[in-house]
Amino acid sequence: MSIIEKVKQLRKSTGAGFKDCNAALKESIGDLEKAAEILRVKGIAKASKKMSRNATEGVVVISGDEKKMSLIEVNCETDFVAKNDDFLDFVKELSELNNDHGSNIGLLQKAIMKNNKNVEENIVSLIAKIGEKITIGRAKTLNKENSRNFAYQHSVIKDNVSKLVVIASLNTKEKSEKIDLFGKQLSMHIAATNPIALNSNEINQELIDKETGLIAEELKNSGKSDEIVKKISLGKINKFKDENSLMTQDWVMDPKIKVKDVIKNLEISNLNINEFVRLKIGE
Repeated sequence: MSIIEKVKQLRKSTGAGFKDCNAALKESIGDLEKAAEILRVKGIAKASKKMSRNATEGVVVISGDEKKMSLIEVNCETDFVAKNDDFLDFVKELSELNNDHGSNIGLLQKAIMKNNKNVEENIVSLIAKIGEKITIGRAKTLNKENSRNFAYQHSVIKDNVSKLVVIASLNTKEKSEKIDLFGKQLSMHIAATNPIALNSNEINQELIDKETGLIAEELKNSGKSDEIVKKISLGKINKFKDENSLMTQDWVMDPKIKVKDVIKNLEISNLNINEFVRLKIGE
């Protein structure tokens, strides 16, 4: 049997990747049984088999400060594991590394952790120990000059680990109770309303087209004239844009005014929202 055929057979029996199988076969001098044992001892075979399963639970972890702040999603299979101490220790350290690497997942996976193993190797070891699929999901770093970051956590599991995290970046250097309160309330507002974009012209056209199609289907058998249907459709689309754009949303703390009006009423020179990010497990 050729080495390629042996690698294929080993991959099929263990679920491990080509590179790991090839290395194990070299170490075992071509012995398939010994190669499989090597992979099991290293935890690779067990981890690889777990990777075919779904990981829809997990946590979002936040790190950094008001100048540079990051969040990262780490998925697992059950909420029970999301509260496991080994898992929590791992995601906390991972979050700090993520902030250091500006949410560059490629660099993060190769980053060395405190035990002198890289992130990829630690994930394999953790999967083998815990017995569930674990993956790195979405990640984002907000790091704007002359700006301040504000954050909000919901469904906190422990410290900086939650089920939902929001970071909002404001282009201001002002240090005051007024701006601190607004930053906190804005983050809470975003958590509650889940805006699609900062402004209506930034909403993805595909989403608008999809909504337009749903409205057309809704009005198809209304019995109204084409002109009236067109006006109703336009009104509904404009409402959809307003309700899903942060600046034109009703302010959660006072629904009589819009977010843009709150900013105006603060009377802080050149105050604007740079960007925001909202991550929730399961969405």
